[in-house]
Formats: sequence, structure tokens, C-alpha cells
Amino acid sequence: MTAPGRAELARRPAVLTVVVSFALVAVLALWLVPWDWVPGGHLVPARASTLFTPEQIARAERYSWLRRGFGWPAYFLSLAVLAWLALSARGTGLVRRVTSARRWWLGVPLGVLVVLLAQRLVTVPFAAASHEVDLRYGLSRQGWGGWALDQLRSFGVSVVTTALVVLLLVAVARRSPRWWFAWAGAAALVLGFAGSFLYPVVVEPVFNRFTPMQAGPFKSSILRLADREGVHVDDVLVADASRRTTTLNAYVSGLGSTRRVVVYDNLLSGLTPAEARVVIAHELGHAQHQDVLLGTLLASVGSVGAVALLALVLDDRRVRRRGRVSGAGDPAVVALVLLLAGLGSFAVSPLQNTVSRAIEARADRTSLEVTHADRTFVQMQRRLALTSLADTTPPALSQLWWGSHPTVLQRAGLPRSLREAGG
Repeated sequence: MTAPGRAELARRPAVLTVVVSFALVAVLALWLVPWDWVPGGHLVPARASTLFTPEQIARAERYSWLRRGFGWPAYFLSLAVLAWLALSARGTGLVRRVTSARRWWLGVPLGVLVVLLAQRLVTVPFAAASHEVDLRYGLSRQGWGGWALDQLRSFGVSVVTTALVVLLLVAVARRSPRWWFAWAGAAALVLGFAGSFLYPVVVEPVFNRFTPMQAGPFKSSILRLADREGVHVDDVLVADASRRTTTLNAYVSGLGSTRRVVVYDNLLSGLTPAEARVVIAHELGHAQHQDVLLGTLLASVGSVGAVALLALVLDDRRVRRRGRVSGAGDPAVVALVLLLAGLGSFAVSPLQNTVSRAIEARADRTSLEVTHADRTFVQMQRRLALTSLADTTPPALSQLWWGSHPTVLQRAGLPRSLREAGG
């Protein structure tokens, strides 16, 4: 095994990998993402006054501002903690002591545990305040004990998955200091697809229990919808989400044999059957267009370039000196890797969510095409917004950076916009 000291990186191939990977992501996105929300026309959002009372709008805005008021500081504080651990003398000293186990493969997971624990400890007051807001506004049914247990579960999943990824990165860098970015990039590509495949059967059951939808006329109508959309569905699963939230939701996850359509149990009780069918038709639209596969493909191909870019940054003498590490094979690189990953995630978030909003708009169009229920669609969007207290007009920067779905007014304006474009 090559010693984990300074070794020359194959910089030109790494630069080429970054360029080719990101260019390929751009080509795939231009080709596969449905950028035109209203083919042949343009989207005209609905007016808030036609859907909500002034009191409802004000209540949703107050709730959203409170959540952003706790969420944004927590997010940036977590990055600040990473920066302190990765770049300051005391922070790097702490990480060095934690990761200096006799076996490097023990030091890396310990380092990940300490870094993520530090992040969680400084942000948990903000998370608790957000939960208190949810309780006050009636969006959460979960007591503090259940909330704390979910926090522990989430932390455990994060530690295990992050430790495995960083451990793989350090191991490859120690084995092949010159070409580690290529091996790690290939592993990232494979892990991206493996993660999407395994997530529904490994991670989702940690947080919810799933049961098959009860047989009856409603389920039969859903299976007919699936046939109409050309989607093979063995079953529709119901998650016991009502024990923790009043928010109504449904989603599609998994790839191949693990693909599943899941609806919250409170969605079935909180919407009319016609409204629930429109929601599920949206999720079947995701399955019809292989949207999970599309998102996985873009993320996995992009991760190859991200790993090569990470290698180039870690190869910079100034970065290594500031982080007090010898290179990517140094176990103490844990905090620096997580900081760079966090900054990269923040930088690409607007692009990811722009893609996500376009994909969600296509699923809405598919739902309208197969159900022909324009008025029900608008009623459903209104009801979902009321139960989740969605901000009708979120700040532009917030929507750009964190808005994974079109706004409720955009979605409610879609049926009319499509009719006008078709006319």
C-alpha cells in the first residue's frame, strides 16, 4: 500500500474528468429534462385571492417566515461548524486527535461521528424550535419523545452512510494517490444507482411502516390509472405518516424491482377520492417518465466530476496547509471533505431544484392528461397548500435555492395555461 503522504495527482486527467462530466450532465439535462412547463404556451400563475382568504395567506406567510427564520441560520451554522473543524487550528487539532487511531479505518468513522455530532449539537436548538412551530400551527402530531427518536434515527443513518462514503474515499486515495479520483468517481457512479435502488427497502422503513392499500373501488381505480399511464404497479403502499404529521403527501421512490408508489395514510382520509386520484396520477406520472432514474442519472454522472474537482482542491498546497492534512489519504481529511461537499451542495442547489421543478411540472401535466380533472386538480392544490401552510409567494431567492416544486399558484394556474396553449 502506498503511504498516505504527499503524492502527485494526475491533474490533467482530473481536469478533463471535471469538464467532461459536467458537460455530459448539461447535455443530458438539456435532452431529458422537460424544460417547457406549458408546451406551446406559457404558465400564468393563479391569483392568490381566488384560492385563499387574506387570513389564510397571512397565516401561511407567518408560518413560512418562522420556519425559514430557524432553518436558514441552522443551515449556515452547520457549514460554519464544518469550516471551524476543517480550517481552524483548534478544529483541525480536534479532528486530528479523534482520527489518530492506530488503524486509519477506525479513525475515519470516528472522525465522521465527531464532525456530524458537532453539527447536530449546534443545530438541534433550531430543529427543536421548528418542531415547536409545527406543533403550534398544527402541522405536527408528534410529541417530543417521538421527535427526539426521529432525530436519533436520522443522525444514525447520516453517520453510517457518510462514514461509508468517506471511508471509501480515503481508502482509494491511500491505495492509488495519483488516480484515486478516477476510482472514487467510478464508485460514486455505482453508489448513486445502488443508493436509489436500496433506499426504499433499507432507509424508508426506519421512519415509517408501510402496508398495501386496502382493496376496494378506490384501489381498483388507481390500478386502472396506472394501466392508462402505462405503468406496471404491483401495489400501492400506504405509510403511517399521520402519527407524526398532518401534511398530506405521496411520492415515488426506488429503481427497478424496488420502485414503489407511496401515499400518506392521512392523504386518503384528508382528500376526496377524486382529489386523491389526481395526486396519485401525479406520482404515477413520475413512474411513467422514469423520473427517479433521471434524477439518479444526473446526480451520479455529476458526482464523477464532483469527485475529480474535490481531488483537485485537495491537491492544492494552500488548501492542504490550511486544513493541516497531507492529502486525501490522511484520515484527518474528514472535516475538510465534508466542508467541501457541503459547499458544493449549496452551490449546485439552484440547478438541482430548477431541474426538480421542471420534472414536477411534467408530472402535474401527466396527471391532468389522464384524469381530465382540471377543477379537482386546482381544489387539490388548494387543500394541500392549506394543510402544509405553503407560502403562496415565497421569496425568489428561497424558491430558487430550496424550492423543489413549483409554487402553489404556479401549479394551480397550470390547467388554464394548458387549455389556452392547446386552444
